[in-house]
This record gives sequence, structure tokens and C-alpha cells, in this order.
Amino acid sequence: MVGDILTFPALEGSTVALMDINEERLFFAKKAIEKIITAGNYPAKVIATKDRVEALKGADGVVCTILIGGVQVWRSDIEIPKKYGVDINVGDTRGPAGIFRALRTIPVMLDICKDIERYCPEAIFLNYTNPMAMLCRAMQSESKVKVTGLCHSVQGTAEMLAKWIGAPMEEITYLCAGINHQAWFLEFKRNGKDVYPLIKEAVKRPEIYNQEQVRNEMFLHLDYYATESSGHNSEYNAWFRKRADLIEKYCRHSTGWNPGEYAFI
Repeated sequence: MVGDILTFPALEGSTVALMDINEERLFFAKKAIEKIITAGNYPAKVIATKDRVEALKGADGVVCTILIGGVQVWRSDIEIPKKYGVDINVGDTRGPAGIFRALRTIPVMLDICKDIERYCPEAIFLNYTNPMAMLCRAMQSESKVKVTGLCHSVQGTAEMLAKWIGAPMEEITYLCAGINHQAWFLEFKRNGKDVYPLIKEAVKRPEIYNQEQVRNEMFLHLDYYATESSGHNSEYNAWFRKRADLIEKYCRHSTGWNPGEYAFI
């Protein structure tokens, strides 16, 4: 993410203030960003602190990516619903696991918003923490902070679609809209020409269809391509997971990075 930020001339001289409650993670993150700055010869600098107030004071922008409860909570979020017949792929955005995560995370996010209001009230808050829609709704309802949610899945999917039609990314432009994990490419063009017909032809090829079975089924029915993986979309469009035979047919055999199998994360 920092690598992306520093590629913009207006931001290449930024001071990146890292904050984490875990000193070991903080150390490794700082070292990683120092390498990015050195490799890109950017006039940026990085500081690291365990004090949220210190990190926020005077900030122009705030980026948040956190997990409340530690990585072990993934097991509870996924295994408890499974006891009651709810088969979950990732569970970070909706369903029982998404609700558990929201209940843990919303209070912390609202605390962060209070500190932003106090120490950098003009800052733009970019949230990369899930469940995105629930968290953003809570923050936008309960605080005055300028907050929006983002996800890198847009860029990744654009590159995938370009590859399917044999187009270099520098020739591709697109218009994408929606909410995190459920955005859509409203336009996808190569040198200004609509290439959705080429994508539709590509998806008919078995080797392409099988990369993203859930997403490609959605595309063939809806005519617009979704940004998030087949596994995620199998949770957001629960028809794909409502019976064991559907999970077997659509969620276990794709060749893409997340087909939709149980407890993939």
C-alpha cells in the first residue's frame, strides 16, 4: 500500500507514521517501508510508534487496517457457524462471521474516529478493515470524520481481465463502482473501445471459465464483472453455498486463488 502511495508525485515526500500495539509487527513494517523508500529513492520518511495520538497528530490522511482479537479469532468465526450448518469461505464481510467481526471491531473504529476528530479533524480516513460496509456505516453514522472504504481487488481483477483478452494494462481504462467486495466494472475498454464482448468470449473457454467459476457464472447472467474473488462472491450471493451439492459444483474446483472452499483463509 505504501508502495502505491509513494508513486504519486504529490505524496512521494510524505511522512508515513506507523502505529501498532505489537512492537514486533511494528518493527518489521518500518523496515519494509524503509526498503521501499530506499528502492524508489523517494524523499519520504517513516516513523513508528505504539502511541495512536502521536501517529495521528496533524495527519492529512489516515489509513486503517486492523484485526481485533488476534488471528486466532478466525477459527471461532468459521468453526462455530459450521456446527450449525453454515459453511464459510472467508467470513470477513457478511454472514455470522462478519457480524461477529463487526461487533468486535466497531467500538475500536469509533474510538479511532474520536481521536481523528480531536487530533487531525481535516484528515481523510481510508479504511481497509473488514467488514467494510458495516464499519463504514457505523463510522459515517456516529462520527464527523470523512471516511471511505477501499480494497485492492479492483486493480487485481482489472489485470486478470486484461490478461484474459491478451491486452497490456497500459491500454486498459475502466470505470468501477460499488461497495467493498461487491463492486462492478461498469466500463472496461482497450484504447477507448469496449472490450466486454471479448471478455464474454474468453469466459466461454473452459480454461478461463474454470479460473473463476462463481464470478464467471455471475458475469454470464448479469453482463458486468464483479471485482472480488469467486470464494468471496459465493458468500455474498449465497445461492452458491446454500447446499452441499452447489458448494461441490461451484466452490471447490476453480483454478483461481480463492475458489470458495471451506475455511480458505
